[in-house]
Amino acid sequence: MTAVEVLQKHFGYDNFRYGQDELINDILEGKDVLGIMPTGAGKSICFQVPTMMLNGVTIVVSPLISLMMDQVDALNQSGIPAAFINSTLSERQMEKALQNAENGAYKLIYVAPERLMSQEFLYFCRVAQIPLVAVDEAHCISQWGQDFRPAYTAIPNFVAQLQQRPVIAAFTATATPRVKDDILSKLNLKSPSVMISGFDRPNLSFDVSHPPAKGRALASFLSGKDQHASGIIYCTTRKDVERVHENILGLGYSATRYHAGLDDSERAKNQEDFLHDRKPIMVATNAFGMGIDKSNVSFVVHYNMPKDIEAYYQEAGRAGRDGGTAECLMFYADSDYATHMFFIEETRETISGEETTAKIYRLNQMRSYCHSHKCLRGHILEYFGENPDDNCGNCGNCSAEFEEVDITLDAQKIISCVARMENKRQTFGLGIIIDVLRGKDGDKIRQWRLNRLPTFGITQTTKVRLAEIASHLVLEGFLIKTTDRYPVLKLGKRAYEIKNSDFHLTMRGRKPTVTATEETVDTALLEALKALRLDLAKVNNLPAYTIFHNTTLLDMCTRKPTNIKEFLLIDGIGQVKADKYGAVFLEAIAKYSR
Repeated sequence: MTAVEVLQKHFGYDNFRYGQDELINDILEGKDVLGIMPTGAGKSICFQVPTMMLNGVTIVVSPLISLMMDQVDALNQSGIPAAFINSTLSERQMEKALQNAENGAYKLIYVAPERLMSQEFLYFCRVAQIPLVAVDEAHCISQWGQDFRPAYTAIPNFVAQLQQRPVIAAFTATATPRVKDDILSKLNLKSPSVMISGFDRPNLSFDVSHPPAKGRALASFLSGKDQHASGIIYCTTRKDVERVHENILGLGYSATRYHAGLDDSERAKNQEDFLHDRKPIMVATNAFGMGIDKSNVSFVVHYNMPKDIEAYYQEAGRAGRDGGTAECLMFYADSDYATHMFFIEETRETISGEETTAKIYRLNQMRSYCHSHKCLRGHILEYFGENPDDNCGNCGNCSAEFEEVDITLDAQKIISCVARMENKRQTFGLGIIIDVLRGKDGDKIRQWRLNRLPTFGITQTTKVRLAEIASHLVLEGFLIKTTDRYPVLKLGKRAYEIKNSDFHLTMRGRKPTVTATEETVDTALLEALKALRLDLAKVNNLPAYTIFHNTTLLDMCTRKPTNIKEFLLIDGIGQVKADKYGAVFLEAIAKYSR
């Protein structure tokens, strides 16, 4: 059986995505490989397909229990026997799994890195035929990666224990050049083929919003979604997770939550509720999500700005894994920046100065993205070293109309206020400066006698607008925002320009736009097929999307197949799933058509 035939039979696709066939061919030729491919590009298929063409069992090193269970369920549904070895199994269950493996019951075994060097597992691996070791989330081996996992450093020692060295295939979604070099060296890859298929996810749309009230903005965003739409809402702190979760429950949405403050059993239950679509919305800190293979996530909202672009792109990339269109929206406020600066200051004494500087640099790059007026997708891709087009046509900035707004007068007032404070050898944060400009007579204002400044109460421009203009002045070099625990504003190199008689400054801003509607489908049929899928998922105790992705159901609604031959033409349906589910779905479509 050829690789394409394996792909069609077990996964229901007629062609490989970009980069997949090259990596598969290299593995089959006995070469080590490193695949750096964006989330949703199909990294798993790159080791699952050759596994079906090789003799023996493939070992897959995977960092998260949820990821293993999810992929093993999906593989078994696709007719590929697989199992996992991790801490959820009892000693008896582990013995049984390894016994089944010795008898050739599985083609893939997923294992947590901490279990690699256990006596029982090593004994099995030393006598088993292992042609391939796949290292998923390979960036975990690098201390410069986002999610360093010390147990990953044991992988080369594990490989050395085997009777014959297998092919090593490593995969990750995001890797800077330094992380890539770490993966190559620390895994001891031998003359590897390196495939970097690009970081672009064309099916994802990106946008950044600076709302005066994030809660109302989130409610407005959710109101435009189908009540069953699956999405993730990321928050920086546990407190925000609890508050946002409570608020959206109050709005009538079915949602759950995930953060490190919950006990293990509750986190596990909440994750299962999300994966099985019992609770389609997950509100979580970044403790949730690495390796989650939920294909039908249609939106990811960042309620707060993340700490860097790497974290943002990995988390946003959990949307649209089935190839369907998905939205990635971020809400930004200056307080988000201050929160991350506080976290950095908290660790300043425990890490090197170089690492602290690097963290601040990455945080400033993230803030720059939030204020960017150029293509947002292009901003991200440039960060990862690519040369994208100027207009992607699928982000908030490229879809918006912009206008140049004269901010000369307010800019002069803000800079003048900062200058007068510096003349008195005083520096303050943006909040105090705005209060002075708007004439707010509070305790701190009186304590520091700021109500006596000539700039006190000289404008009634809104707080939000003044904050936008101040951020623009920082980006343009008129002001400097310090990187202290409590950032303050100081005069920048260009501040003197406001004294020129011909000084004039504009700021580019978006004009309001109307969001385009998605292509309509036969919604009644789609709902009927979703209901059927959910019933089958409950009977088999599986997440619904492991039976069929949303994009597969949409294709059924468009094509309306009447027999198995036509059913096999649906995107995402192979022979195995056609044999399992073809009759019931064809009957549902026929019943609807009648």
